[in-house]
Amino acid sequence: MELVVHSKNGKATDKKVVLDDAIFGIEPNDHAIYLDVKLYLANQRQGTHDSRERSDVAGSTRKIKRQKGTGTARAGDIKNPLFRGGGRIFGPHPRDYSFKLNKKVKKLARKSALAYKVKDNELVVVEDFSLEAPKTKEFVNFLKGFDLVDKKTLLVLNEKNDNIYLSARNLKKVKVVNSASLNTYDILNANKIIVAESSLNTIHELLGK
Repeated sequence: MELVVHSKNGKATDKKVVLDDAIFGIEPNDHAIYLDVKLYLANQRQGTHDSRERSDVAGSTRKIKRQKGTGTARAGDIKNPLFRGGGRIFGPHPRDYSFKLNKKVKKLARKSALAYKVKDNELVVVEDFSLEAPKTKEFVNFLKGFDLVDKKTLLVLNEKNDNIYLSARNLKKVKVVNSASLNTYDILNANKIIVAESSLNTIHELLGK
């Protein structure tokens, strides 16, 4: 599978890159994608929520009325969950939402997500570029060349570039990542993925094993 390489201005060049069919041309596995995205979202949760149950609420343990003969339901102390100010029944407590997912499933999920993007023509390869200084205006001009202003865009670089990262940081719908930290959620969440030419080698090395 071949894709045309674009310049920094969004124009197609004479160069082409060959994409590994074992990564970008596979039949996507939806269940693997579901598990990997579920794991990613679970890892974003702090899990610090807490509630006070009957034993945690401050209050007297004195029985507030006699057991029988009142014509109403029996009741113990004032911390009864049925009373206002009482403890909460089966409330949330701190917990870890993460779970184990095999490396092969994670890899299959990323390959499947990339395969979907290639099928839908939502993956663009661009020549390696850099910015002389961190300027958001210059990065917006870069997006205009690909008609991606106000669209969710994922830019994949081969190595960290502070000028590009700082230029895109103020743009709400743009995310800049290294090819080594590419994940399934970011791939699927973007309307378009712009991949730097040199980062394809890293992707082939990581997912092609």
